[in-house]
Amino acid sequence: MKLLWECLWAYGACVAFCFLFNIRGRTLIFSSLGGLLGWLTFSLSFPLHNDIMQYFAATVLTAAYSESMARIVKKPATEFQIVALLPLVPGGGIFYTMEYCVIGNNSMFISTGLHTLGIAGALAMGVLLVSTVVRLIHIVRTHREW
Repeated sequence: MKLLWECLWAYGACVAFCFLFNIRGRTLIFSSLGGLLGWLTFSLSFPLHNDIMQYFAATVLTAAYSESMARIVKKPATEFQIVALLPLVPGGGIFYTMEYCVIGNNSMFISTGLHTLGIAGALAMGVLLVSTVVRLIHIVRTHREW
């Protein structure tokens, strides 16, 4: 039941950001479903025993979903990715990193900062991996038709 509520909250947050980014219509629904899918993947991939790998797995699935929905709906993939990755952004990690910096707790500042950078790197690498694979598939299909 807790997982259901978490996914619904992720969906609701994504809907709110769709309004902020002026995304309307069915793109709003599909973008927000990407956020729900990403959070569900993150929550169900706990056997990886490493939250950075959980973030990476969720990002790969979310980016693949965004790329496929971009082809189906004929909209830019970033319109789906920006909203769908929103529940995975390590906002709490950034907050606590800055808090430890301000209060002068250097060991926790470095530890939390490196962990937050690891999560951000996992998000970036997941999007990069999927975008590269999609681009390579497109290049192979284009050259095969010659």
